Amino acid sequence: MLRKNDEITVEIERFGGEMGIAHADGMTLFVQGALPGETVVARAEKVKSTHAFLKTLSVLSPAPGRAEPPCPYYEKCGGCVCQHMTYETSLQMKQAVVQDALCRIGGLKADVKPVLGMDPPWHYRNKTALPVSGEKGRPAIGFYSPRSHRIIDIRSCMISREESDAVVSVLRMWMEKFQVEPYNEASRRGLVRHIMSRVSRSGQVMAVVIAAKAIPHERELIAMLRAGVPGFCSLFLNINRRNDNVIMGNESRLLWGEPRLTDTLCGLKYALSPQSFFQVNPVQTEKLYQIALDYAKLTGNELAADLYCGAGTISLLLARHARKAVGVEIVPQAIRDAEENARANGVSNVEFYAAAAEDLLPQLVAKGLRPDVIVLDPPRKGCEEAVLRAIAEAAPRRVVYISCNPATLARDAKILCASGYALAACQPVDMFCQTGHVETVCLLTHNE
Repeated sequence: MLRKNDEITVEIERFGGEMGIAHADGMTLFVQGALPGETVVARAEKVKSTHAFLKTLSVLSPAPGRAEPPCPYYEKCGGCVCQHMTYETSLQMKQAVVQDALCRIGGLKADVKPVLGMDPPWHYRNKTALPVSGEKGRPAIGFYSPRSHRIIDIRSCMISREESDAVVSVLRMWMEKFQVEPYNEASRRGLVRHIMSRVSRSGQVMAVVIAAKAIPHERELIAMLRAGVPGFCSLFLNINRRNDNVIMGNESRLLWGEPRLTDTLCGLKYALSPQSFFQVNPVQTEKLYQIALDYAKLTGNELAADLYCGAGTISLLLARHARKAVGVEIVPQAIRDAEENARANGVSNVEFYAAAAEDLLPQLVAKGLRPDVIVLDPPRKGCEEAVLRAIAEAAPRRVVYISCNPATLARDAKILCASGYALAACQPVDMFCQTGHVETVCLLTHNE
């Protein structure tokens, strides 16, 4: 019987997410850092009755898809999980993840297309939020180690924009110089909890210090950022006194510069506040949104609804090709941004609602709302059943479902397919290169 810390030699059969899957003693083994076709020596880190999680210690016979990780933090940091494989292998893995979820969880026959990749798949993240720990004068700033809350102190990140590295470098120097205390999760004492940065495609940089209360030496920090970060345009303080894992609190104070950062996507301009949702990879987002528009097949006569619309990125694109677009988002600040974005882009045939989709959509449908096309882009947990029931009642000809979680996508697609829809197309896009995540666009058409 396998026990924790046992070392065994196993043959990897296939991918299970980014992990390799093997079997031994009647157990399913999920092996971190292993690829299909390899024989590896691995150590058991967590053992259950039917399965176990192991970490690769050495590779006895490497697969053709194995690569040398270029990042010096890769073995310790939990930010990336695919650098031990070639980029093409990571795309094949993600296609298999989507295919497996739709078939196994959704019970659907799905022809999942090859994942659309990025060239080059590095330095793409326009938003980075890093937790802070350590001691006064000695901050640790980085990503969490896998399956832990232990922060790996990093000096640069290969998937973030270089400007984000500059923000972190300055904040680190400021904390060291002025003995600014990091927040301690265990004691719930200290000050700085996270450091966040946004970088626009034009090079504008917004820095956000997320802290338990007001920070000292504001003027000095502003001067250091202005001198050390090219494109620096604003500094915010976000107050977070919560005792959970939520990164940002509800209160953001502008300490210096512009209240919003301006970014572009698909030919439209967007004003972004610290808490605005905006896709982190603009190059791949444009591919993603073009697929969504192609699936929507708008002719200019349709009413289109965009649920979980964020700052209105998809809503405005729909409005350019439809008679009217309606956007729904639960975050009031995001709706304010969406309305401002509509005005800035001269889009008048769009209407936004600040409400939970599961509350508002059933009400609108009961009052007679009948969209021709509905676009969904929910959070990782997927859609509430009330949303799916309302969609089935409204019976739009096309539902375009954008998802960052293949499992909840498959669950929701199964419900829609049991309510008169058929899965017509599925295209994954590699929005989160080097990580185990994948974005997917599915088209569901109504059975007439």
